[in-house]
Amino acid sequence: MAKKRKRSVSKKTSMEIHQVAHYTFFAGILIAIIAGLFRNVVTPQVLVTTLVILGFFVGLFNLTAKETQPFLLAALALMLAGIVNLGLIPGVGLYLRSILSNIVVFVVPGAIIVGMKAIWKLASD
Repeated sequence: MAKKRKRSVSKKTSMEIHQVAHYTFFAGILIAIIAGLFRNVVTPQVLVTTLVILGFFVGLFNLTAKETQPFLLAALALMLAGIVNLGLIPGVGLYLRSILSNIVVFVVPGAIIVGMKAIWKLASD
C-alpha cells in the first residue's frame, strides 16, 4: 500500500511541475511578444535574463520524450528565421524583428536543455 501511495504522490508532483512549466511557456511567449511591441519599456538585460530563465525552466520540466524531436526542429526553424532581416519591411518590420528575436532568446535555452537530454539518452542506450 505504501508504495502505491508514494507513486501517486510522485506522479502528482510531476504533473504539477509539468503544469507550471506549461504556463511558464505561455508566459514566456507572451512576455516576448509584449516586449517586442513595447521595445523601450524594459531594459534589454532584464528582458534577456527573464526570457533565458523561463526558457531554461521550460526545457527542463515541460517536454516529454515524444515532444523532443518536434521541439528541436521548431527551435531550429526559429533560429534560422531569426537570421532574416525583417526590419526591411516598412512599418511593422522592426516590431516583427524584435518579437522574433525575443522568442528565439526564450526558446534557445530550452533547446539546449532538450538537446542535452536527447544526447544523454542516446549515449546511455
